[in-house]
Amino acid sequence: MSAISERRERERAHRHQLIITAARELAETEGWEAVTTRRLADRVEYSQPVLYSHFNGKEAIVSAVALDGFGELAAHLRRARQAAAPEEALRAVCLAYLEFATERPALYQAMFILPTDLTFASTETPPALRAGFDEFVSCFPPDNERRELFAEVLWSALHGITVLSESGRIPPDRQEDRLDFLVTRIAGAR
Repeated sequence: MSAISERRERERAHRHQLIITAARELAETEGWEAVTTRRLADRVEYSQPVLYSHFNGKEAIVSAVALDGFGELAAHLRRARQAAAPEEALRAVCLAYLEFATERPALYQAMFILPTDLTFASTETPPALRAGFDEFVSCFPPDNERRELFAEVLWSALHGITVLSESGRIPPDRQEDRLDFLVTRIAGAR
């Protein structure tokens, strides 16, 4: 590849990331309904056709934001698991998940609520998605043949807690009790 081609590819990658970052910032401050190609084009100072040369619409932008988010979530969960004693890893990862969702609501929406073209639980699952799930799996003993099932149920429960808390359908003051109940029930199961 020539130096000019390499420079163009770097510039394209930079523009791509700039659009993702702008979408994420706009969603965090004003909500996803405010994220339009017109608003993004104004924000990144590129024309709408330039945006469309990177993304074929809002769903593709949301997918790119979500993919970045899954990488961040996996790293966040890994740090929590590695910082905890082995017997506390499951609780630490669960708490880290809930904190991540609470601290980044628009990002969490992109990852788990809004439509995306990301594929879960298949051979086409992007590595960043799998890495986050693997952090849950890693909390269970390797000899537990159902550890992936446990991780799925745990993730599902945490997602439910997140969505119900965010929408005000369950009181926030019982979060620790919910987490303790979930961890003790799942950790004690075989």
